[in-house]
Amino acid sequence: MELSRLLPAGAPASVAEIIDELGLWDRPSPAPERARVMLNMISTADGRATLAGRSGPLSDSADRELFHGLRSAVDAVLVGAGTVRAERYGRIIPDASRRELRRSRGLSEEPLACIVSGRLALEPDLPLLTEPAARVAILTASAASLPATAAQVEYVRAERGGRLDLPAALAELRERFALHSVLCEGGPHLAFQLLDAGLLDELFLSLSPLLAGGEPSGGEALRILAGDELEPPAELELLGALRSDSHLFLRYGVLSRARVSRETIDSSSLAR
Repeated sequence: MELSRLLPAGAPASVAEIIDELGLWDRPSPAPERARVMLNMISTADGRATLAGRSGPLSDSADRELFHGLRSAVDAVLVGAGTVRAERYGRIIPDASRRELRRSRGLSEEPLACIVSGRLALEPDLPLLTEPAARVAILTASAASLPATAAQVEYVRAERGGRLDLPAALAELRERFALHSVLCEGGPHLAFQLLDAGLLDELFLSLSPLLAGGEPSGGEALRILAGDELEPPAELELLGALRSDSHLFLRYGVLSRARVSRETIDSSSLAR
C-alpha cells in the first residue's frame, strides 16, 4: 500500500517508509520532565470521532496501517479507560514481524500500554489485561488495585484534589520507565485534558470522507476533543499531509499550550 504525498510533495511512499522517515524512536522530548506526547485520532469531515460509540467504522485499510505503524515506533501507548472498554483493547503489537521491527529500532518488543483510569474503573477480563505478554501501567488517583491479571500491571498513582494529576503521572512515567515517546490514542476526554494541560506536542489526524451529523452534547457524537471550550484555542502548524483515495492523513505540531517553541519541532514530516 502506498500513500500520495501532498505536503511536502513527493513520490508515493509505503506506510513503512513514512514511519521510518519520521524516526519517532530517535527524537528527543521537547520537555525535560516528560516524554514527547503525540495524539493519533480519526474524525469524519464534520468532526465526529466515533460512530455508534466506536472509531472503527471511520477507518480504512490505510488508516489502520498507519495506526499500527505508529505503534511500532514509540515507547508507550496511552489511552483512556473508556476507549479501552469501548474498543476492547488487546495486545498492542499482535504481529510478530512488527515486534521484530521494534527490536531492530532499539525498542522493547511491546510498548508500555498506559491506561488512564482516575477511579480504576476497569474490568479485569479486558483482553489487554488477560494477555500474558502485555506490559501495562495504570495511571490513577485511586489507592485500590485490580484483581490479579495475566498481564504485568504496575500503577502510577498521582492524586491532586481527589483527581488524577496528569502532568505528575506523565513525569513519573518518564522517570520510572525511561520513556521518550508516548502515543495517545484517545479518547476525546483524555485528548482534551492533555491539550489543556500543555502536555501535547503533535497531532496525527485522519480525516474520513464521511458526514455523520449528530450533536456532541448527545453523548455518542463526540468530536476528537471533549471538554470545555479552550481559551484561547490551541494553535497548530501543518507539518505533513498524505492521501489514500478520499482519506487524508495530516500531521500537526502543537504551537500553543505545549511548552515548546517553533524551533523545537522536528523538521521531519509525515509526508516527507
